[in-house]
This record gives sequence, structure tokens and C-alpha cells, in this order.
Amino acid sequence: MLSSALHSRAPESDAILKALAAALKGLQADDEDTASISIELTEQGLGKTPAADLWRHLMAVDLSIFQSQTAQALRAEGLSEALLVVLSGRGIEVSEEARDRVTTCDDHDTLTTWLTRAATATTTAELFAGTEG
Repeated sequence: MLSSALHSRAPESDAILKALAAALKGLQADDEDTASISIELTEQGLGKTPAADLWRHLMAVDLSIFQSQTAQALRAEGLSEALLVVLSGRGIEVSEEARDRVTTCDDHDTLTTWLTRAATATTTAELFAGTEG
């Protein structure tokens, strides 16, 4: 973890992060809490460097094992994007307010409900009916 933070701007950062992700995946099976803490600390240590983007992508490969803030945000982002694609594909007008509501929602269950409703809803009002997200 320390190496990933210290070398976050170096050319070898991708190899370091890939090795760390593999190690944490293995550790997760035995000690989920330690793996989660390590993932969070790595994320914080990388800050806003290009290596942080790579780390987020590495975590997105198999998010089911990671519970970090990045993993949770990527799940929500993926659902939000899918929801907006379905609405667009169905020709449903999405106001800026509705778009903001979708993209700022980080509740997995709410986003899943909206995505399911998007298959049959004819308006965003139908989509959001009875939900707070």
C-alpha cells in the first residue's frame, strides 16, 4: 500500500496497483475487514493522481468482493448510467432535475427499483413514484 502511494506518479504504478489488487482479493477471502481497510487506505493514499483512476478501474473489475467507497460509488454510477440509457432509449424526456436525482442517488436498492421501473414507465414521475432517492 505504501509503495502504491509513494509511486503513484511513476510509470510502474500500474504494476504496483495490479499486484496490490490481486493480493487484496486473496486477503479478502480470509480477512474481509483488513482487506476493506487496505482498499480504503490505498484509495486515500492515491489522492487525485492518474493512479487513482487506475485503482478505481481495478476495483470495478470484481466489485462484489470490495466494499470500499469507490466500489460502492462505482456500483451506483453504473446503475445511474444504465438507467439514463434505458430512459433515453425509450424516448422518455429526462429533465435536468430528474437527471440530477438519478446521478446523485447512491442507494443501490433505489437505483435498482428505478432501473426496473424504467422498462415500463412512460415518465420520470412514474419512475420516481413512492421513492425518496
